[in-house]
Amino acid sequence: MSTRYWCESAWIDGAVARGVLLSADDTGTLTAVETGIDTAPSDAEAVSGFVLPGGVNAHSHAFHRMLRGRTHGDGGTFWTWREVMYSVAAKLDPQAYETVARAVFAEMLAGGYTSVGEFHYVHHAQDGTPYGTERPRGDASDDAGHRAHAMERALARAAASAGIRIRLLDTCYLTGGIDSELSAEQARFGDGTIDGYMDRHAGLIGAFADEFPVETPGESFVHVGAAIHSIRAVPAANLQRFTELSGPVHVHLSEQPAENEASQEAYGATPAEVLARSGVVDDRLSAVHATHLSEEDIAILGGSRSTIVMCPCTEADLADGIGPARELADAGAVISLGSDQHVVLDALRETQGLEAGERLRSGQRGRFSPAELITALTAGGARSLDLPVGGLEVGKACDFVAVRNDSIRTMGSLDEQIILTASASDVHLTVSGGKVRVRDGVHTELGDIAELYAQAFAALEMEG
Repeated sequence: MSTRYWCESAWIDGAVARGVLLSADDTGTLTAVETGIDTAPSDAEAVSGFVLPGGVNAHSHAFHRMLRGRTHGDGGTFWTWREVMYSVAAKLDPQAYETVARAVFAEMLAGGYTSVGEFHYVHHAQDGTPYGTERPRGDASDDAGHRAHAMERALARAAASAGIRIRLLDTCYLTGGIDSELSAEQARFGDGTIDGYMDRHAGLIGAFADEFPVETPGESFVHVGAAIHSIRAVPAANLQRFTELSGPVHVHLSEQPAENEASQEAYGATPAEVLARSGVVDDRLSAVHATHLSEEDIAILGGSRSTIVMCPCTEADLADGIGPARELADAGAVISLGSDQHVVLDALRETQGLEAGERLRSGQRGRFSPAELITALTAGGARSLDLPVGGLEVGKACDFVAVRNDSIRTMGSLDEQIILTASASDVHLTVSGGKVRVRDGVHTELGDIAELYAQAFAALEMEG
């Protein structure tokens, strides 16, 4: 059975097309993309406004959303913000995390994203004990909290129930800093050794292959990838092991000057150089933030065709700085976007932040063209996460968002420039896997997203 959507205008093959008819099969995969269709067929839903391929959020920490609007009271730094983050992480258990992530992923869909790379490192119980250990005799609590990979399963279930495509980036986190032990707050992040991580990661891939099979582009919502938290958290001697893995590998890179200083002191090299020496830097690698780079770092990342995941709203919120996105792109790197700690979940604002940062940094307008910005939000993220999305093309998933072109923000904007004027408030329809997930800000199956957040704050016993 086919599902069809007729779009007034849509972004097709790098340009605006009028009268676009999208057809998807019962797996949610696009089977036909036709243009120049003047009126909507009777069996197609008419979609007003301007349709974009679904945004790809290439870097997310779902639980960080619970910090929004709660860390600004005394200014502080990235490092003081991190202490507040640890206090929220300590509250998570599988049931609570599923509730939190369901709300976050629903808001993500409403904000213009249909895929997410979840950079996940809260693997174990609060005391660092792996889930899946034997249940104490007489304990009648829910089975889900005692299964192996319980936190990962919680995220996958949340994504599947919301209808967002997820690449769960299973993160290696072994040390609290270069040559320092994990702190008590970090104990649940670690696997002890690189072999411990590799064993758990292989087990996760096997478990998800059975529980969330990947078969067709449209209906495959749960995928696994790998991540190196940072060179602070994974010793250089262990990095080469990531070349053994297939699929995407992500890493936090040079987010803070202190990270670069520690790397120089320990290894006599920048974080990018340390990764390159280990053989990790290639076209499968996504470097997140990449804010404080040398010319040599830019050449390393560009020459390898690595992907760069810029997170402009988070980088501004944490006063991280503005990374050299234009220089990286010119060197050969692929630019993508992420929302990281979810200061906002607004795909349009995040995209605008990429160009705004470049203008502020350079004193020049048009550092990235509107077409390049759309590509970063869509195809760039699809490459980063290796997902069958990023464009409205036959064989890819039927994932798209419709943006109002008649709102007080967008009225008069050319469709091809609406990426620079619209906000999440203008996203009136979100479709993934051929199904409408959010309509006019309300999730079609989960309901009012604000109520989902009320449940999430209650689950963590936090005042919402």
